[in-house]
Amino acid sequence: MSVPAAYLGVIIIWSTTPLAIKWSGETGFLFGVSGRMVLGALLCVLIITLLRVEFPWHRAARRSYWAASISIYGAMMATYWGAQFIPSALISVLFGISPIVTSVLTMIYLGERAIRLTQWAGMLLGVIGLAFIFNTELSMGANGVKGLLAVLFAVFLHSFSAVWIKRLNVSLSPLAITCGGLLVALPLYAITWLLLGESLPVSFSKRALLSILYLGIFGSVLGFILYFYILKQIEPIRVALITLITPITALFLGQNLNGEVIHASVWIGTGVVLGGLGLYQWGERGN
Repeated sequence: MSVPAAYLGVIIIWSTTPLAIKWSGETGFLFGVSGRMVLGALLCVLIITLLRVEFPWHRAARRSYWAASISIYGAMMATYWGAQFIPSALISVLFGISPIVTSVLTMIYLGERAIRLTQWAGMLLGVIGLAFIFNTELSMGANGVKGLLAVLFAVFLHSFSAVWIKRLNVSLSPLAITCGGLLVALPLYAITWLLLGESLPVSFSKRALLSILYLGIFGSVLGFILYFYILKQIEPIRVALITLITPITALFLGQNLNGEVIHASVWIGTGVVLGGLGLYQWGERGN
């Protein structure tokens, strides 16, 4: 597989995922996320069966699957809920800070190298950028703040999940981790569905159904495979540059395809966040 093609594929998938999340939630956020995960799990099981990929179920493997489910269930549930209240593009902007959150958690839980001064400066810029965005959403009402806080919580859960998987350090294929995490998460989605007393939507819009299919196939399976492929082929710092690209493309997509109004302060805040992320990544490269 061509590395540039895989790299471009990840950029496209990550750029379009927030908008697809927004559209899939038109049938109800819980149906949108649950449908995506059921489809993703079925595809993973099918691929593992056809390709005869090793899928262990020993104790250490199950721990890794539970760790993965924190992101697949917890982070995704929070993201879909928060997406009801904020523009889709902000999801990509907020998830852009996940490398910083992951690095901090890695330093705390794995005892890895201390954060450099330039990285602290990058983190400070990121916080300033988020303050611009929060100020804009605050002026638009309490729902905007709830949405931002929910997605920020999702970023934390996503990063914590990654650090926990790394700490367990079990030798498993990315496909096995994805499939195991999905299989662990599905009962949690079912329990949530029952607790909230949800019922199936009476009608389905074509856009919502296509979004769920897109997220199940590309967002949950193909995007993950491509990401781990390029991670093995090129330097992590070059992979991390994706998080500097996708928020900008997601903002344009949300504005032009979904009619989202992106205020000037949000653009400024996004620029400051991405500048902080770039400074943080540059500082990490200096280690």
